[in-house]
Amino acid sequence: MKISIGSDHRGYEAKERIKALLQQLGGDVTDHGTSSRQACDYPDVALAVGRDVASGEAERGILFCGTGLGMSITANKVSGVRAALCHDELTAQLSRRHNNANILCLPADLVGDALMQSMVRTWLETEFEGGRHARRVGKITEYERTHTAPCCPEAERT
Repeated sequence: MKISIGSDHRGYEAKERIKALLQQLGGDVTDHGTSSRQACDYPDVALAVGRDVASGEAERGILFCGTGLGMSITANKVSGVRAALCHDELTAQLSRRHNNANILCLPADLVGDALMQSMVRTWLETEFEGGRHARRVGKITEYERTHTAPCCPEAERT
């Protein structure tokens, strides 16, 4: 699976640990930074990961910041992205089963490493249920199609 990841300075260490896990699991990882604990602007990273996912360059994305809020808000501005801020295994699982989330946002300051790794595994392994949930996700997609511009021509197929 192709996975695009990124973090701000507060999520840097968590990103590095999860990147190692993803590679261990055989993931093809694209890292959009940051590459240190030096302060940076999270929107730059969130938008890069969002574009990867929306364009199909990556199947999924994972973003990290202190609370996960900034990354989630920003990534969801990209047409075709369904970024979910999760705090436990259940929300990670339901974000996939019910919402077909394609970006997982994690709060590096609020969730410990063992739980974060378990959340990532759960999120990657969980399939979208479809059914009534597909109708609901379809309504989101239709709104995006009629009210927002795609980030790139490839995003129109999502």
